[in-house]
Parts: sequence; C-alpha cells; structure tokens
Amino acid sequence: MNIANNWQDYEILDMANGEKLERWNNIYLIRPDPQIIWREKSYPEKWKQANARYNRSSTGGGNWQKYKKIPEAWQVKYKNLIFNIKPMGFKHTGLFPEQAVNWDWMIEKIKNAGREIKVLNLFAYTGGATVACSYAGASVCHVDSSKGMVAWAKENVASSGLENRPIRYIVDDVTKFVQREIRRGNKYDAIIMDPPSYGRGKNGEVWQFENNIADLVELCRKVLSEKPLFFLINSYTTGISSKVLENILILKLNMKHGKLSAGEIGLPMKDSKLVLPCGIFGRWES
Repeated sequence: MNIANNWQDYEILDMANGEKLERWNNIYLIRPDPQIIWREKSYPEKWKQANARYNRSSTGGGNWQKYKKIPEAWQVKYKNLIFNIKPMGFKHTGLFPEQAVNWDWMIEKIKNAGREIKVLNLFAYTGGATVACSYAGASVCHVDSSKGMVAWAKENVASSGLENRPIRYIVDDVTKFVQREIRRGNKYDAIIMDPPSYGRGKNGEVWQFENNIADLVELCRKVLSEKPLFFLINSYTTGISSKVLENILILKLNMKHGKLSAGEIGLPMKDSKLVLPCGIFGRWES
C-alpha cells in the first residue's frame, strides 16, 4: 500500500463506528467511511473538537450537522499545492487527500522526463492531478462532465499560482471527447483517469465502471504519443482489485516496454499504527 504520509494540513485523528475524525487545516470534520468496521475509539476526547459531522439519511443522501461555525470554503496546502475545501452533498469536501501519493509520483515523472509533457486528465473532478502536473511543468487537458467541478478546478489552479500555465478545461463526456481527439490527431504523453463507479455525462451518457473501463483504456491508447511517459488509472469502485486495473493495462495498452504496477492507496491515522485503505491504482510507466 502507498500511504499519503506527507501532509501537514490534513490528518485523520481517530476512526471508529464507520466514521473518521479529520483535521482539514484548522477545521475538524466527522465523515462516514465504509472501511471503518471496528467500534473502538482510540482517542474518545478528540471527537469533541469536531466542527461538523456528515450524517447519512436512511432514504439516501444526507446532511451536515454543524456543532461550531465553519466557513463555506477554506484552504489546505500540500507542499507547494493549495486546494479549496468546501463541505458539499454526499459527504465530499472536493479533495481526496490520499491522492497525494499519486501527485508526488506524477510530479517526479514529469520533472525527470527532460522534455515537454502533455497530460490528459479524465474524470478530472476538482483538479488535484491537474494542479500537480501543471506545477511539475506539464501542459494539461482537464476533462470532466460537471461544469461546477471544472470551475472548482480553476479555483484550485489559481490558488496554487498556476493560472498562467497551459491548461485546457473541457466540460464534456470523457468517451466522446477522446473519440474527437482521435479524429483530430491530438496526442498526449501521459493519461490520468479517475472514473466513478457509476455516472452520467453532461447529455445523460451512462458510465458504469465494470462495463466501460476496458473500452475507454483501449480508446485512450489511440491518443498516446509515440514516447508516452505514463498511464494511471485510479478507482474507488468496491469489489475491484488493483490487479484488475493492471490486467486491463496489459491487455489494452499492449506495451512492449515499460513498468507495470498496481496496489492500494491509504491514509495513516495520527499517533497510531492504523491505516485507512482509500482506493486502488494501476500504473504503466516508461
């Protein structure tokens, strides 16, 4: 497991009863997590620090219960990257801090490439990977079907002082966009994708991970440059092994050279040996 243990502005303080107590800079949140199936709190007193808790509804969705006043938005910093945090529906804050392990990996790959790198970031959400790749010196094409998420990504880019970097923002269905890029003859040196388990494009296009991921990777093979740097798939889909992602990369990329790897990513709990598993990845790198 790759553990995101280089944060200063984020940490898990405790985990129990299906919930985690987190510090996001100076704001403390309690959010649900299905991986936390044990009941014992390690630090019961710490839970009193919480500013807000996300409560799931039995009918679906949920709401934030606020114990103390919190701002509508605030910032957290990871090394030289700055992100805007906003508590939103379905427990999200606009950032997955475990992705820091992938940001570090991308930054190192791009900085050590010794050439101009073009990155295609698919299902790009609020732009964590876009910010990281741009900071490393790459040009980035950021694609997401949600106009609101793309606007949020622009805020993160600006907060990190990268607004003048070459970033192309696209609000579109990922598959349709890649098909158009194939027809245009556009190529990319690195491809990142973080697809949802289930989703809909801006025109109602249905995405289902198990049914669509292999075809999308095969499609993306056609927009890779002659000297590709890396291909990263990240997933939070329950029941899928990281080895499945590696197998798809083997079958669909069909690269004769390079290195394949797969595994889990996780977050450590402060002052504890506990680690929260947060997702899986599959990577090909030159």
